[in-house]
Amino acid sequence: MPPSHPHSHGPDPDAAPPEPGVLAGRRRAVPLMLVVLVPIALATVLGLLLLWPSGTPGRAERAALQAVPAGTTFPHATVSKITPYDCSVADQTGAPQQLTCATLVVKITDGAAAGQFQQVDVPAEVVAYGLHEGDEIVLQADQGAEGGPTYLFADYARTTPMIVLAIAFVLVVGAVARLRGLRALLGLAVAFVVLLKFVLPALLEGSSPTWVTLTGASAIMFVVLYLAHGFSARTTTALLGTLFGLALTAVLGEVAVGVSRLTGFSSEATLQLQQFDPTLDFSGLVIAGVVVAGLGILNDVTITQASSIWQLHEVDPALSGRELYRRGMAIGRDHIASTVYTLVFAYAGVALPLLLLFEISRRPAGAVLTGSLVAEEVIRALVGGIALVLAVPVTTAIGAAVAKVSATDRVGGLAGLRAKVSR
Repeated sequence: MPPSHPHSHGPDPDAAPPEPGVLAGRRRAVPLMLVVLVPIALATVLGLLLLWPSGTPGRAERAALQAVPAGTTFPHATVSKITPYDCSVADQTGAPQQLTCATLVVKITDGAAAGQFQQVDVPAEVVAYGLHEGDEIVLQADQGAEGGPTYLFADYARTTPMIVLAIAFVLVVGAVARLRGLRALLGLAVAFVVLLKFVLPALLEGSSPTWVTLTGASAIMFVVLYLAHGFSARTTTALLGTLFGLALTAVLGEVAVGVSRLTGFSSEATLQLQQFDPTLDFSGLVIAGVVVAGLGILNDVTITQASSIWQLHEVDPALSGRELYRRGMAIGRDHIASTVYTLVFAYAGVALPLLLLFEISRRPAGAVLTGSLVAEEVIRALVGGIALVLAVPVTTAIGAAVAKVSATDRVGGLAGLRAKVSR
């Protein structure tokens, strides 16, 4: 019966402590990988320094501020009374379309007007979705030239359910993954800080989307991987594989976007952003989106693969480098088969409304797939998938090579090192 393939994201906490020889091998492996990793880390720091945003509002930010009337606020309110009324209109065929709108009496719960009651009209789609007395909503308060502000329905208030879900998420992660899970959450917080303080402002200032996201993604991975999994040979192997995957994603994205002539204008958000600042590199934003989307799944694949390689090596240190790579790839192929589905269906889920729209259209399937709206999602999935798949053999090769080199006998010297590498 063939041995089972491990699928792990780190050392088993219930396993016996590693033998002294294994620990010595791990310690010897880290300096070897740092020879490659330190220059990459320095390049990442240099990229952060060179591309760090100035803090001055860019053209898009200034235009967005001007688009909102001065003094506009968004206070929360509680629905006190609902008075429905008929607002039916004729549809495209001329037939009457039965619609019900409503007038709300709401009590403002925050801001300068807290405690005041206001009357607000809401459209039929809001009433149809479901609106009840006691519901919390968000208003848009526009300061008029004369008199008091004018209040409009802006959105539903989702603060409470989102906070409850966030707390539940933290508790579940902490209960199941314990300290490692909490460290992963801390790493996630660091990742959001990098995105909000570096990546997004730098993109809005017009810096190269490819270089900005590649630099930001590298910085995130340095922090997230070591914070969640600790400083070890396994984690360093995974980090090198992840950085390779990110770089490959950026390169393939540049080529694919250029050859396919993707403009990036595939959503209402990008069209609105173009109105604010038409000088932004929207094709580059497509590449940036692919790189950011690949962060999590690349991390998952490489850390699993690195852990598997080191476990195989520690179970049987006599395995040659070639055999270690072969067995590691047997595990990697299983992981590739599952993560490819994950990647494709994740993109399909995001684009589901778009797919439904094309499902009811009468255009040929080929025309739909190659149209700019769908083609952008397809190319994102394909580029991310190629980088994901190739990251597996690269991570496996790095892990196998370093594991064998680190296993060099202390008495073997340079001759032993050469013998290990040549196997």
